[in-house]
Amino acid sequence: MNQNILRVGHSPDPDDAFMFYGLAFNHVKIDNYKIEHVLEDIQSLNIRAMKGELEVTAISAHTFPYVADKYYIMRTGSSMGIGYGPVIVSKKFSTLEELKGKKIAHPGELTTATLLTKIYLNDFQPLAYPFDEIFDAVEKNEVDAGVIIHEGQITYKQLGFKKILDFGEVWQKETGLPLPLGLDVVRKDLGYDMAVKISSGLKNSIEFGYQNMKDAVTYALKFGRGLSFELGEKFIKMYVNELTIDMGDEGKRALELLFQKAFEKGLIKHKVEIELV
Repeated sequence: MNQNILRVGHSPDPDDAFMFYGLAFNHVKIDNYKIEHVLEDIQSLNIRAMKGELEVTAISAHTFPYVADKYYIMRTGSSMGIGYGPVIVSKKFSTLEELKGKKIAHPGELTTATLLTKIYLNDFQPLAYPFDEIFDAVEKNEVDAGVIIHEGQITYKQLGFKKILDFGEVWQKETGLPLPLGLDVVRKDLGYDMAVKISSGLKNSIEFGYQNMKDAVTYALKFGRGLSFELGEKFIKMYVNELTIDMGDEGKRALELLFQKAFEKGLIKHKVEIELV
């Protein structure tokens, strides 16, 4: 790797774009590194993280147990739902009971949305789709329901879909904690001190976005798939919140609980130690 290049992987969606706005336009710098943005859907980034390809990347929280040997979790940059999260939607069904044995579209094996579906639903047929094709799959009756992530979580009603379950609501009621969905991680071979600097740089970038809200949201909406400014700003504030700036003890506890639940259901094979930088 050219020492002056720092490849940063993130999803082409408004909340990630907003977080990296300051870095994308060189308002925030990390040492003498040139930031190279790698925009891919979250499942693709999860797969790349398994191979340790990118120095810094967004991943699904679900993926971390598989990459813990290669990456540190940054205390900055996490996506946590505070009483909201991925949503199971349908056109023809209204209850979880009705979904027993049915086909449910999900956004990829390594996504947290899929892990949550497996934690909370016992009997269904999972089918993986790119996240932005799930509404269509439900609409065309290829599947009976779909697990919706990104901005679809706030647009599904106006698109004519019925909510069966919001994982963030259920999780908060059950645990009193935020729901960890996405993380930003930094590769361990850069060294601990450099990892801390990168985490601090991302924090500065998020704070710069909030200080320059109009410009940052306008930029982020290029990745919003038709969202209005108002809806885009609402979605960004949902997932770029105080826990994104620093997940703190509350976020760490929530992550530990997610991994504990997954371990108890046999969905991950070992317990996970969490160290934040």
